[in-house]
Parts: sequence; structure tokens; C-alpha cells
Amino acid sequence: MSSENLPQSTEQQLRKPRVAVVFGGRSSEHGISVVTAGAVLNAIDRTKYDVLPIGITTDGRWALTADEPERMAIVDRKMPDVAQLAESDEGGVVLSVDPGSREVVYSEPGAVPKALGEVDVVFPVLHGPYGEDGTLQGLLELSGVPYVGAGVLASAVGQDKEYMKRVFASFGLPVGPYVVVRPREWDQDQQAARKRIVEFAGDHGWPLFVKPARAGSSIGITKVEDASGLDEAIEEARRHDPKFLVESLLRGREIECGVLEFEDGPRASAPAEIPPVTSHDFYDFEAKYIDAAPGIVPAPLTEDQTAEVQRLAVEAFEAASCEGLVRADFFLTEDGGFVINEINTLPGFTPISMYPRMWRESGVDYPQLVDRLIQAALNRPTGLR
Repeated sequence: MSSENLPQSTEQQLRKPRVAVVFGGRSSEHGISVVTAGAVLNAIDRTKYDVLPIGITTDGRWALTADEPERMAIVDRKMPDVAQLAESDEGGVVLSVDPGSREVVYSEPGAVPKALGEVDVVFPVLHGPYGEDGTLQGLLELSGVPYVGAGVLASAVGQDKEYMKRVFASFGLPVGPYVVVRPREWDQDQQAARKRIVEFAGDHGWPLFVKPARAGSSIGITKVEDASGLDEAIEEARRHDPKFLVESLLRGREIECGVLEFEDGPRASAPAEIPPVTSHDFYDFEAKYIDAAPGIVPAPLTEDQTAEVQRLAVEAFEAASCEGLVRADFFLTEDGGFVINEINTLPGFTPISMYPRMWRESGVDYPQLVDRLIQAALNRPTGLR
């Protein structure tokens, strides 16, 4: 019997739903995940929900952390870390994989394990591999615990830029030129892989963008002006992921659009524009999170352009079988058409992030957004759906 069909006890019916906010993780986006968790913890209505913060350290330990959002902020341009928030250097949190139980247990070496009670829903705010890529979602499916956001398939597709583009192209969505270099190809013949990239540049022109295939927050991306910068850019991308992509420069405006699941289906937000960042070569990690480069909300588009990018954003959401939320990123090219760059199934979710800002412009403020996502997860069964 699946957990969603189990009868609720009287205690379950009387108590507030318990939300486990899971953050941190093993990816290079660990710090921004902690910042996001602080914002979500601040926004959750404590009169409506009980909250259990669980941080995952950079080495993968699930740690019980203090419920202190004020300690989860960027200070002096430095990112926070789960290790600084953990209540113990050795203790670990374990979630049962028995779908008949949603019990969370905390244990420390030499001590009797302590039951922390059941969790009704998980709000994962992990970015990148080992969290946003379907791995955590698979664990939660095995455990029978509802969770916010996309399922296993959509999370995996949304994390891997190669297969994301393949899915979009198969649904007729406009995708820009790119080439993929897989780990085995690079390990077996680097010269041939470089030659293929240079030939791609010959067809589409310099500059190119070299980026990890399965990373986000613009981490590991390098803008390469000519062949002399290629090796260093590849090394930086492969530092984050052994598979990398090379994309041509699409000249035009950067437009983003949020998608949120409502009772009647997904809806698109007011779009935003990311203007050229004069202090950075492109809209990279530091521009997004450290220097907080401002986006324009709503984007200065015509009514027809707004309607078109909203339509494409919802189509991308549906094409990848997403649930809950997505931020879809586009280029409005010089010929007036939209090209989809990527989707984020767990987009940046700090108060300054574009996704919450777009929904605030659309009439859904940050606390309402968090509540809607939790309620949607509570009402959605685990398992095949």
C-alpha cells in the first residue's frame, strides 16, 4: 500500500503539517542553496506549518541544523555553509525509505538514535547535482514523502543541458546551436574533441560559451573569444562536470519567465529582462548573487512578445513534464524570435532572485509563493502520476 493511501492517525489530523527544508548539498552551488534556505525559512508561515531544517554538508552528511535564517546570508562576499549551522560535527539525520513511515531519526556516535517525528512534505532547495537532478527526488519517491517541485525525470532533464535541449527540440521549441563533449570522448582523444569545437566555431563564429553540462547558477561558464582561451575554459567547465557543452553566442536580449503550477494547470509570470552587465563579461555567478545585478521586471516587451514568451515558457514546462515551478530562460534574438536557453526546475529562490520577483510583479508575493508550492506538494501523490 502506498503512503498516500494510508489512513491518517488522529495525531496527524490534529497537528500542523511538518515541512522539512533540505538545503546545502554536495554541488558547487552549496552556498547559494543555504542562502535560499534562509529566505524560505523566513517566509514559511509558522502558524500554519511546523518546520524542520536539514542541511546536507559538502561531503554528503545530513545534519540537523539550527532554525536561524539570519545566519544563512552572504556576509562580506562569502557564502554560508551547512557545517557552520550544524548542531553537531558528527550527528546525522536519516529519512526512512519505508513508504509506510515518514519518520525522521537523528543519531550521533555512541548515543541512542532520537526520533524527530514524521515529515509531511519536503521543500528541497538544493541546486545542482545530488539535489536538483532527480537523485533526491528518487529518494523521496522511495520514502513516499511528498516534495516541492519537479519529479525524477523532469529534474534530471532540467539538470542536463544536453538532454534538455534534445527534449525541447523534439517538441518543436527553438534551440540555439551547441555541441556536446562527453567524458569518454575527451578522455580518449582530446585533440579530436578540440578540433570539433573549433569547426563548430568556424560554422557559428566566436565568441563561444563553454559550460558544465550539469551545473547551474552560471558556475563554471567561460566566454571564449578565440581558440587561445579554449583549453582554460574547458578545464574550468570540467572542474564542475566531466561532460561539457559549447554554445554559440546568440545576439539579443536575455528574457526570463517564471512558471507556477495552479489548480487549473501551469501559468506564466510577467517576464523579466537581464540587461547587459557592464561590470562583468556576462551574467555570471558573481553578477547574480554577489553583486546582485538588477533585472528589469516586467521586461519592456510588446504585448505580443510577452504573450509569446509566456506561451513558450509553459510549453517548456510541459515538454519536460515539470511540476510545481520552473524558470525558463530565453534569448530574444535580433530577428525578433525567441530561442530557449534552458529551464531551471529549482531556480534561484532568494528574495532578490528573478523567479520570486517575477511572481511578485504578477501578484504572488514571496510568502504566498512558498505557501502555494507547499500546498501543491501536499496535494500531489508520490509514485506514478
